[in-house]
Amino acid sequence: MSISVAIVGSGPSGFYTAAALLELGADCTIDIIERLPTPYGLIRGGVAPDHQTTKRVMRAYERTALHSKVRYYGNVELGKDIALGELRALYDAVVLSVGAPFDRPLGIPGEDKHGVIGSAAFVGWYNGHPDFRDLDPDLATKAVVVIGNGNVAIDIARVLVKSKAEMAATDLPGYAEAAIRASPIADVYMAGRRGPIEAKFTNVELREMGELEDCHPVVEAAQLPDTVTGEMSDRDRRLREKNMASMREFAAQSPAGKSKRVHFTFFAKPVEILGGGRVEGIRFERTKVTDGRAVDTGEFFEIACGLVLPAIGYQGAALEGAPFDARGGVIPNARGRVEPGLYVAGWIKRGPTGVIGTNKPDGDEAAEAILADAGAGGKPGRSALDAHLASRNVVPVSFADWKTIEAAEIAAAAPGAPREKFCRVRDLLAVLGR
Repeated sequence: MSISVAIVGSGPSGFYTAAALLELGADCTIDIIERLPTPYGLIRGGVAPDHQTTKRVMRAYERTALHSKVRYYGNVELGKDIALGELRALYDAVVLSVGAPFDRPLGIPGEDKHGVIGSAAFVGWYNGHPDFRDLDPDLATKAVVVIGNGNVAIDIARVLVKSKAEMAATDLPGYAEAAIRASPIADVYMAGRRGPIEAKFTNVELREMGELEDCHPVVEAAQLPDTVTGEMSDRDRRLREKNMASMREFAAQSPAGKSKRVHFTFFAKPVEILGGGRVEGIRFERTKVTDGRAVDTGEFFEIACGLVLPAIGYQGAALEGAPFDARGGVIPNARGRVEPGLYVAGWIKRGPTGVIGTNKPDGDEAAEAILADAGAGGKPGRSALDAHLASRNVVPVSFADWKTIEAAEIAAAAPGAPREKFCRVRDLLAVLGR
């Protein structure tokens, strides 16, 4: 008998789980349940709008969604339209691939001031995520501090300083484009507690900062070590040596009349956000790195700014009906298995680390665990979900509906742009006449 599988969340880990089940030849039906009308999770709502090549992975996910064994249920929210316990009663296996959607707090005085916006919210805003469409960040400042030395931080910095021409072939929403163009931002500081060796940028992302039309990357040559030292894999050493080479090139570059600057600020631990009700600056303590750890020095400095964007990581949230490790921000599991019948994949499984492809092994593990536990199956799955949603007057968005929305976004795009996103749920549903 066919087994019924429900996957909650339509980001990379959810689609990789579905694909793994299909590749393993499982006799199953797979229903992908998504809170938003739109699929693809962070591919749509988190990948920077100027990284369209990265977003091409959606084509592979679409092939999975169009498989005869798979059905997409958009605009259906777990905990609102159906409880986890109800879902588990309907399906032989339920996979939670809901990500880690919330910002980690800074944990310093002043982080509640107006003008402190976590990266999940800010990235969601400039990516047209419905949860953050009306965030309306105040960009009326000449200086911004981004806290973090990883790819999310460098994405934010790049989007804020790229020219209109450089962003023309992107899916940056019109409202975000207008706000950024109207802003007087000239200096963006990326601040991290440790040094350039420990920075988490991938080299492709880092090199982009040296190729911008109207922005100069500022690096203090004195902060760059002559050699990369410390215990690490050969792969990590090669990556860090490439990063050092790129930053040495930055340090040697002339500003050449460029009007904007991104400052790579290392050995800087944020200790207090300054100002009255709104941000006026941020105080840092200088650090030194000992055995890979940032150690306080007792020396302080300040950067005047009107906007602080912490990009220090994301965290998951508890779901009713599932165990939760609050310290780690994950659902406890053994290789994707929470217990027979309940599984996890992606960031809610292992924390917010890695790149898109890192989620594929999660999908593989979840699929293998499902098949190991499945037995004969027998729960009704899709037909029972349809009946449950109808009883709640919930009309899901099908994948065909999504393709209608996508076509409308493509048709609305400016010349050269891939799409103009509809960024509110009501606007997305209006395309479908709902």
